[in-house]
Amino acid sequence: MNALATADVVPVEYAVAVDRFLAEAQLRPASRRVYRISLASWAWPLVGKLPPAGPGRRKASPPVVPLALLDDEAAGMRLAEAVAHRMRQAGARTVSRELSALRSATRWWQRRAWIADDPTALLSQAGHGGQAGHGGQAGLTRQRPAAVQPLDAAQLAALFAAPAGLREQAFWRLLLDTGAAAEAALALDASALNRAGRWIRTAPSDQRPLSSHTSDLLGWLLAGRVTGPLFLTDRRAPAGTSATDLCPLTGKGRLSYRRAAEIFTEYTRPLDRSGRGWMLHQLHRPAG
Repeated sequence: MNALATADVVPVEYAVAVDRFLAEAQLRPASRRVYRISLASWAWPLVGKLPPAGPGRRKASPPVVPLALLDDEAAGMRLAEAVAHRMRQAGARTVSRELSALRSATRWWQRRAWIADDPTALLSQAGHGGQAGHGGQAGLTRQRPAAVQPLDAAQLAALFAAPAGLREQAFWRLLLDTGAAAEAALALDASALNRAGRWIRTAPSDQRPLSSHTSDLLGWLLAGRVTGPLFLTDRRAPAGTSATDLCPLTGKGRLSYRRAAEIFTEYTRPLDRSGRGWMLHQLHRPAG
């Protein structure tokens, strides 16, 4: 399996699909930021929640959502209820712009056969007092789908038997050992690792223990590096990359969440009975 050939892999996560859409959309930087905020806000109703109101809406981290939830038969109603809720907070022009971003992305994903249905079909009536507006948050909660389950012991065994490279093995083991979010783990620098003590600092006051195997994998991955991002890209970073996201020794950049999720999808698609692949969010120690 070639972990570099992920350009045509169907994203498992909504956030990765958003990144792929925005990477190819012909948008100015300011419009791209607006689209990103709007698309992120539509992740909340897909899991039966409403996005935060006010200024906190832009800064809040949206839930991790499988892209396949857009094909759920209740997705349109959940989104329509969220639109009705949003209409009570913002003007019609703002809501129309936010819906336009979702429709553009949805149709782009449909053309690539990433999703089959159009969950925005009901949204035209949401802002006009139709049935879609009834129910409020109670309706969203009532229809909330089951959470994505952590991988079980057999699935984890199959994952770590896959012919993945050192970087991927170290990254996945780190998530499993620490329970850290993938985004937080990717933000770590080489200096966070204490190999002698077998722990890693995931926050200024948070040291998490590592298994000896994970500690060894990370040590081999760093190969003596003590500065720069813990997890690096395969190629040199483009000009203009921030110094905080650049390894001064190799010239490589920090591995992005989008890229890490795409690689995880590629390796886990053959292991998933649905054929979609698994999500990094599912990497947790099995109960018991």
